[in-house]
Order: sequence, then structure tokens, then C-alpha cells
Amino acid sequence: MSNFDEQLSQQLNSLAKEKPPERDLFRGVELGIEAQRNGKEKQSSNGVTNNQWLAIAASVCLVTVIWLSAPLAFKTENTQADTYALIEALSTQQQQQVNSLLASYESTPALTQDWQQQLKELDDAADAVKLALKEDPDNSALIKMLHHVYQQQIALIERVHAPKWQQI
Repeated sequence: MSNFDEQLSQQLNSLAKEKPPERDLFRGVELGIEAQRNGKEKQSSNGVTNNQWLAIAASVCLVTVIWLSAPLAFKTENTQADTYALIEALSTQQQQQVNSLLASYESTPALTQDWQQQLKELDDAADAVKLALKEDPDNSALIKMLHHVYQQQIALIERVHAPKWQQI
């Protein structure tokens, strides 16, 4: 072995086998335990623990939700009236749009002969959906269905009266 290796070995052998911590680690653990004890004592001196605070907060939230949703249960008549008003507004707007389209296409010849019968069938379908909505005014699927029938009416009028250059 070289001189350097021998010196290194001697220095390594002179080192302690275990290194003690530079400070007392148990003191930090002890302080943490004491802080927890003091916190519990403060909670018990107030008479309210963390779990009790959570229960109080949950109760307040529950009461708030019930208070906010309770008026909705009493407003069913108002929502039905609102739904009927919406249906009437949709129907009026649809009729105005159909009349406007028919007036604009008055001079354009129709591509098929039975388009008015198809329009009548769509009118009957819209009436059936409106009748169903009177029975179940909160049914959003029926409102969407009525809107779809109205869109089909508009599309039918536009397709039947499309200029020859738009046809394929």
C-alpha cells in the first residue's frame, strides 16, 4: 500500500462508528406532542371540538340548501306559467318566420307538389307536442322536440323552394 492509502485507512479507523445527531431530535417531537395536548385542552375549555365545528358547519349548509330549494317547490305554478309563455312565444315566432319565408318564396315555384301536406303534418306534430307540454310543462325533452319540429318546418320550406342552381 502506498503512504496515502495508509494515512486514509488510519483516519477512517479513527472516526467514530456512529455519528450522534447535532441536536436533540426528541425535544422537537416532545414539543409537538405538548402542542397537541394544549390544543385539545383549549378545545375542551371552549366546549367545542373540531368534529363539533364540522357538524355545525354541515348543519348550516343543510339548512341553507333546504331554505334555497323550498321556494322552488312552491313556485311550480309560476314555472308552468313561464313554460306556457315560452311555448306561446316560440309558436308565435315560428308562425311569423314561416309566413315570412312563404312570402319571400311566393314567386319561386315549389319543387314538389305535396310539400303543403308535409307542412301540415309537421303542424300536427307541433300541436301534439304542445298538448304533451300542457300535461308535463317541465319536460325539457318535449321543448327540444317542439323546437326540432319547428326547425324541420323551416328546412322543408327552404328545400322545396330552393333555386335550381342550389339543387344537386
